[in-house]
Amino acid sequence: MTLQQLKYIVTVAEKGTFSKAAKSLFLSQPSLTKAIKELEKEMGVVIFDRTNKGVSVSKEGEIFLGYARQVLEQATLLEEKYKTQAGGKQEFRVSTQHYSFAVNAFVDLIRKCGGDEYDFSLRETQTFAIIDDVSRMKSEIGVLYYNEFNQKVIRKLLKANDLKFTELFTAQPHIFVSSGNPLAKQPFVRMDDLDKYPYLSYEQGEHNSFYFSEEIFSTTIRSKNIRVMDRATLFNLLIGLNGYTVCSGVIDKELNGENIIAIPLKAEGEMHIGVITHNKAVLSKLGKYYIEALKKYTCSV
Repeated sequence: MTLQQLKYIVTVAEKGTFSKAAKSLFLSQPSLTKAIKELEKEMGVVIFDRTNKGVSVSKEGEIFLGYARQVLEQATLLEEKYKTQAGGKQEFRVSTQHYSFAVNAFVDLIRKCGGDEYDFSLRETQTFAIIDDVSRMKSEIGVLYYNEFNQKVIRKLLKANDLKFTELFTAQPHIFVSSGNPLAKQPFVRMDDLDKYPYLSYEQGEHNSFYFSEEIFSTTIRSKNIRVMDRATLFNLLIGLNGYTVCSGVIDKELNGENIIAIPLKAEGEMHIGVITHNKAVLSKLGKYYIEALKKYTCSV
């Protein structure tokens, strides 16, 4: 078994067919097929079920692929740790909920540690995907929150995936609104004040459960609901529709402009925001710097 063979099976699983994977890997299809068959024979497992429409990952293959991805990610971390010391390209990946301080810390990381060559990734994504990315070691660090309502589910999922949560700060509930919203001049708002305004939240895909919501008070019934996938769309709709979203209250005017403001929300509850890491992974130099940068941007909360 080689790292190359593991890379091959991961690529086939991602592309869905041997022909597309071979093209992506700059290999002939017979060479790719032969390498994977040799791996399956050596390991005594059928990774792919072949059909006329392409390939699908077998039940055993799903488990094998999970381990393969972890091995490849660990190999990447080894290369990052030792090759970068010799001046090679640096790599770093983080998956996060939609927080401006996570972006600020990422900017600091590149300015401080980027050098002449680097391959960094900042993925603002859904809650379950963040946990999945870190568990598969696709990302070294994840940034998310838990509260009293979802902590049992989140902590159980973290434990099942051998992940650790380290708190950065605790935030009191706020809302984001546009500076032109009638609520913008109020020192605080209550839930009743929000009834007539559209409520915006982040789409959570197939895991669209209250427990994975990025917004606290996700079970509250609202008459006007809009779900979006990205921060730019959410902010545009806050401005265009006089909507609101429930949040931590941490915002950066340089990144988000003067048009979005945070207002305290008088409601019982708090958000524990922190980072998740894999217990079996050693935090890289870049990972350590990124966490310190996160602390810098959240220490005043």
